[in-house]
Amino acid sequence: MSTIEKIVTGYHAAMLAKSADALADLYAEDAEHEFPFGGMPAYQGREQVRAGYRAAWDASPGRVAEVRRVAVHTGDDPEVVVVEQETDVVVGDRRITVPGVIVLRIKDGVIVHNRDYLDVSAVARVLTSDQDAGEGGR
Repeated sequence: MSTIEKIVTGYHAAMLAKSADALADLYAEDAEHEFPFGGMPAYQGREQVRAGYRAAWDASPGRVAEVRRVAVHTGDDPEVVVVEQETDVVVGDRRITVPGVIVLRIKDGVIVHNRDYLDVSAVARVLTSDQDAGEGGR
């Protein structure tokens, strides 16, 4: 299994399990994880990734039901990989799909930089779903 395959598979497994520890373990100690959409501050370093995801996943009313790898793109820079993904989150009886793209820079077998482009409107539907059960999911 290639390094890219190991990282992407591990990333998606961590999302599915909502395991901040497993996710953070994929990052370099001094990595940066950015969220270009939605105005969220970047995580600086592995421990901020761990703490940030733990807080976000603990606060989320949703359960990750499935993470689909739509496509993986590589280019001229062997350290950079672009992953298109869809995450199905279940809240109560609603299933909400959160599409996203992550642009990873992988060096020495760990993520050193991540630009995480997620559909913030879908995330908002997940976060408010338990309060507003009348709205359609997907």
